[in-house]
Amino acid sequence: MFSQFFGSYLLRKEVITSEQLAEAISKVSETHIKLGTLAIHSGYMVASEVDEVCYLQSREDKRFGEIAIERGYLTEDQVKELLKIQTPYYLLLGQCLVDMGAITNTDLQDCTIGYESENELIDIDLSNESTDKIRQLIERFFVIAEIPVSEYSVMYMELLFNNLIRFIGDDFTPLTPFPCAEYPTNYCVTQEINGEVNCKSRIDMPRDVAIEFASRFINEDFETFDDYVQASIEDFMNLHNGLFVVNMSNSFSIELNLQPPAIETEDVLQLSEATFILPIIYPFGTIHILISLVDA
Repeated sequence: MFSQFFGSYLLRKEVITSEQLAEAISKVSETHIKLGTLAIHSGYMVASEVDEVCYLQSREDKRFGEIAIERGYLTEDQVKELLKIQTPYYLLLGQCLVDMGAITNTDLQDCTIGYESENELIDIDLSNESTDKIRQLIERFFVIAEIPVSEYSVMYMELLFNNLIRFIGDDFTPLTPFPCAEYPTNYCVTQEINGEVNCKSRIDMPRDVAIEFASRFINEDFETFDDYVQASIEDFMNLHNGLFVVNMSNSFSIELNLQPPAIETEDVLQLSEATFILPIIYPFGTIHILISLVDA
């Protein structure tokens, strides 16, 4: 999950625009990580050295690794090591932005260092995401947005991000959450949880986005917005909130009541002060999560 927040970091630092981020996310699946990007991330080379080797590649018919070894920037063992690295998603996103011309290798170097430093990701195994680290990342994400979150809220959001990764795909970026008094709906499903903790959650998206979301969730290619698509969105919401209710029981011995999901009929929702909106960008479009979670 460390990777999904990188795009939001770039937006917050005003390195890229939301349009550039959306375009990059749509291209990530087709992007192949370059050896130079891995070399920068591993600390073996700096951006200026990578730029030099890339320039020399336009003059010589040689691979990046060959030239880097010749220039003394990498050893053969380092090249072999880099080729075996499991690439973090955020490096692929960064590489895509470089290929688009939205940022430079120097920007990518500075931003990855800043992002990893801010979230204390330096010298840790990104493939082994500890619960404590993930929750710290989520807490910081909301603190920066000046959205107060409780322990239960962090637990809810961690589960939400995990479920999006498990059932829809990991190629998303959450944007900065924000409070809002009114919200115009597209296709919106809502569900309530009642008890010692009360939660009203909604998931909203345009109909064309709903078709793609449902296709991923069910692993079936839907072509039109129909009852199956609508039921799939409701099923995702019910699955996620059902797991949250189970986790609250197992972790805190708090028994909660889960109401059936329903379709919002209002064109414009009037939201409480406790509600925040979380946009999440996927390659197929943006979904909005609306959440109000408070202790009774």
